[in-house]
Amino acid sequence: MRSTGGTLRKTVLPLAIGAAIAIAPVPDGLSVNAWRYFALFVAVIAGIITEPIPPAILGMIGVIVAAATGLVRDMPGQSAQWALSGFGNTTVWLIFAGYMFTLGYAKTGLGKRIALHLVRRLGHRTLGLGYAVTLADLILAPVTASATARSAGTVYPIARQIPELYDSRPDDGTARRIGAYVLYTALAASFVTSSMFITALAPNTLAVAVIRQTTGATVSWFDWFAGFAPVGITLLAVMPWLIYKVYPPDIRVAPAAPRWAADQLAAMGPMSRREIVLLVLVSFALALWMGATRVVDPAVSAMLVVLLMVLCGVVSWDEVIGHAQAWNVLVWFATMVTLAGGLADTGFIQWLARSMAPAFERLGPTTAIVALVGAYYFLHYLFASITAHSASMLPIFLAVAVTIPAVSPKQWGLLLSYPLGLMGVLTTYTAGHSPIYYGSGYISRRAFWSLGLGIGAFYLIVYLAIAVPWLSYRGV
Repeated sequence: MRSTGGTLRKTVLPLAIGAAIAIAPVPDGLSVNAWRYFALFVAVIAGIITEPIPPAILGMIGVIVAAATGLVRDMPGQSAQWALSGFGNTTVWLIFAGYMFTLGYAKTGLGKRIALHLVRRLGHRTLGLGYAVTLADLILAPVTASATARSAGTVYPIARQIPELYDSRPDDGTARRIGAYVLYTALAASFVTSSMFITALAPNTLAVAVIRQTTGATVSWFDWFAGFAPVGITLLAVMPWLIYKVYPPDIRVAPAAPRWAADQLAAMGPMSRREIVLLVLVSFALALWMGATRVVDPAVSAMLVVLLMVLCGVVSWDEVIGHAQAWNVLVWFATMVTLAGGLADTGFIQWLARSMAPAFERLGPTTAIVALVGAYYFLHYLFASITAHSASMLPIFLAVAVTIPAVSPKQWGLLLSYPLGLMGVLTTYTAGHSPIYYGSGYISRRAFWSLGLGIGAFYLIVYLAIAVPWLSYRGV
C-alpha cells in the first residue's frame, strides 16, 4: 500500500517542475503558448516517471488541459479534434490488436507449446537452452505487442522451472549452476526481439507516429523489420554464446530439460482446434503485414484477424472488451501520440532544432550519428519507462538530427527508434519485465548492473556498425 507522503511527493514533483518551466522567461523566438505547452508536456512526462496515478490518466489530463486552454488550437472545435486525434492513429490500434493476439496465445496455450517444443529440441546442452528461450521469444515477438506479456508471461514461467531440475536455486548458492544463465539469456533476448518488429514493443508505435509527425516519413511494418533484421539476427545468433562465455553456467550438459519439456507437452495433449486456428490466423496476419501493406493497412489487417479470432471461437467478445490492459494501453498511447505531436504543432520542436543544430553541423555524419544515438541510448539510465523515454526524448533528438543533411529524415527516425528495445537491457528498472527476472533471485544485483552495461554497450556497438551502412545501402 502506498504511503500518503510518498504519493504526495510523486504528485507535487511533476507539478513543481511544470510550474517552474511555465513561469520562467520565454526563450527568444518561441511563442508563449509553445513554452507553456512544453511545461505541460514535461510535467506529464515527470508524472509518468514518478507515477502518482496510472500513466493513461496522466496522458488524458495532459491532452484535456492543452485542449481546454487552447495551447495548440485556438478554436474549441479544433482543440477537441486535436485532443482526439491520437485515437485515429493506426499504429495505436495495431498495438491494441497485438494485445489481442497475446490474449489468444494465453487462452489457447499455443505460446507455451512453442516454447516447450524448442526446449525439447535444443535443450540437451545449457547453451542450447539459451538458444531455445531466445527463439521462443523471437517466434512470439511479431504478434505480441507487450514485451512484458511475452517474456514475463510466457517465456519466464517455462525458463524459471528449468533450473530446479538441476538443483539450481536462488537462495542456497547454486544459482550459477544453470538458472542465472538461462534466465538472463531469456531477458537479454527479449530486448533484441523488441527492436525487431513494430508490433513487439508498444513504444515502437509511438516512435513511428513521432517520425511521421516530425519528418513526414511513413514507416511500414516491413520497413521497420527489414531495416533492423541484419542487426537483430546477428545479435540473436551471438548473444546466447556471449553470455555463456562472460557469465558461464557451472552445468554445461542439461539432459533433464528436454525430458521435462516432453512430459509437459504430453500433459498438454495434441494441438487443440483453437491452437490450430490461432496459428493459421497469426500466420495470415504476418503475411499481410509483410506483403500486402500497399493494399491493406497493417492496423486494418490486425483488426480483421482479431475479428476472425472472435468469430472462430479463439477468444470471446467478452474477453476482448474485458481486456483491461489492452484498453489501458490504447488510451495511454493515443494520448501520448497526441501530446508528442503537440510539440511540433506549437513550433517548439522546430525552435529547439534551430537552437541546437549549429553544435552538430560542425560534426561529420558518422560522428554525429554516434554522438546522437549514443547519448539517446545511455540517457535511458534516467528513465524507468521506455514509453516516457521515447515520448520525451525522441521528438527532441529527431528534430536536431534532421538538421544534419547527410542522413535522410527517415533514416534518422529509424536510427533513433530501433534502440528503444535494446536499451532496456541496461538496468533492473527500465523495462516492465526486468524486475520480474531480477526478483527471481537468480541474478545478483552486481551481475545485473555489470552485465547490463557490458551487454548494453555490445548491443549498441553492433547496432551502429551494422545499421548505419545497411540503412544507407537500402536508400532509406
